[in-house]
Amino acid sequence: MRALIWVQHLLGVGHAVRAGAIARALFEEGVAVTLATGASLPSSVDTKSIDVVTLPAARASDPAFSAIIDEDGRQVDDAFWQRRREILLALADGLEPEIVLTEAFPLARRGFRAELVPFLQTLRAKPRPPFIAASVRDILVRKPPDKERAMADLALAYYDGILIHSDPRLVRLEHSFGEAERLAPLVSYTGYVNSSSNVPAPAGDGEGEVIVSCGGGAVGQAILRASLSARLHSSNAATCLWRVLAGPHLSTSDFAALAKAAPPGVIVERARRDFPDLLKRARLSVSQAGYNTAVDILQAGVPALFVPFAAGSETEQTQRAELFVINGLAVTLPERGLSAESLAKAADQAMQLEPKVLEFSLDGAQKTAKLLIAAAKRGS
Repeated sequence: MRALIWVQHLLGVGHAVRAGAIARALFEEGVAVTLATGASLPSSVDTKSIDVVTLPAARASDPAFSAIIDEDGRQVDDAFWQRRREILLALADGLEPEIVLTEAFPLARRGFRAELVPFLQTLRAKPRPPFIAASVRDILVRKPPDKERAMADLALAYYDGILIHSDPRLVRLEHSFGEAERLAPLVSYTGYVNSSSNVPAPAGDGEGEVIVSCGGGAVGQAILRASLSARLHSSNAATCLWRVLAGPHLSTSDFAALAKAAPPGVIVERARRDFPDLLKRARLSVSQAGYNTAVDILQAGVPALFVPFAAGSETEQTQRAELFVINGLAVTLPERGLSAESLAKAADQAMQLEPKVLEFSLDGAQKTAKLLIAAAKRGS
């Protein structure tokens, strides 16, 4: 059996990390996997035995996603879309996959319609079409009603399944998508996709610490900077070691400046593969509210302080943080109010939360793989 996965991350790496985890789970079930992407994959994505096809590179022009630009910083044009479209159409004809999975699209990544709609039309026109599914995170960025209707129309026209990577006891599609009822016959909940490594942390690391992180580091530097002084303003967290983890996309010069500015009681390091194990030992997690970090927090059961990324029209992280607050799992601090003093005050509040043993479903990659394989077999 063959599977083709399309993924495109534009700013953060969460999309690619989820897609990589699903690709790995499919491979472990005996499926030959091809992953098509137009961005470099983070080192945490295990692509061993997975065929990675590189599309012309695309990224967001700024944190507000004002435009899509190419690797040279130019706004993409028709020729750019034509090159990407030709690669996808060649994959559709050459691979003849039984499974096709598009990450986020059509409920997000609307800017890629020019390549994906012809691709989907080609797949649907085949004598034996593949099982076509969308891989969708727990929470979507809210869009105007007309755009949500258009997204749902695409899903109903071309898709066999919409896989929501959340536990419905915590987050459901209708929490962030106004057309959820129309898509109900297509929707399955897989549980959260836990892409964490099982790398153990060295003895002592993380014990009783405040762990500060910002994912890949493309955004979130303000959290790292504020955390350097927050410990001095804190009451409950003043005796804890604060371990500040900078993502791989933070420049070498910015990382060096952070490390140099760290006062006693604060350690600045690059992001670590043993991050999930650090969280299990920690007293508090301080981070944005991205999908992968949220899953790590659910797995660890550690109290959390979220400073959600909210540039432009981004609503996803704010809504995710609010749902954690409602369930007694976190305290949230708006990005616009971030300072060392406000971070310290919010950290003191979060440290009063009790660590919890949680029973949410975190095996979403494995469930996704099994669901896709079973559906493809039924259609064969």
